[in-house]
Amino acid sequence: MAASYDQRLVLDSRLDEVSRAEKVVLEAVVACNFSDTDQFAIKLALEEALANAIKHGNESDEGKHVTLEFHVDERKLTITICDEGTGFDPQRVPDPTLDENIEKPYGRGVWLIKTYMNEVSYNDQGNCLTMVKFRTHATSSSGR
Repeated sequence: MAASYDQRLVLDSRLDEVSRAEKVVLEAVVACNFSDTDQFAIKLALEEALANAIKHGNESDEGKHVTLEFHVDERKLTITICDEGTGFDPQRVPDPTLDENIEKPYGRGVWLIKTYMNEVSYNDQGNCLTMVKFRTHATSSSGR
């Protein structure tokens, strides 16, 4: 029978909670045979999404929480992260790769999440993010 994990975590709005959530998600991803490359992408996107939810969504208000739910199996990982903030419009985040935005100190997290995950969507309010990463099949350079 294939491995499958479903979990829900409620995190305090503190950046030190990011590593706790990462550990739980990555242990499940490893158990489902995701490649090192996939694990790197997931870790990076998860760090960015959680930091955004804590710092921007909840404005680091320790009275608020971030909820992380995930499902992972040997095919894909789906993560939903919701904060208790008012939300935002992801379409209004400037593209950090454009020349006029290179020096701006914001927008890179959303761009990284979209770059490293296969599917990214937000709820209408903009305070819940769903990310999907499909497992890639690792190949060795020796062709085995």
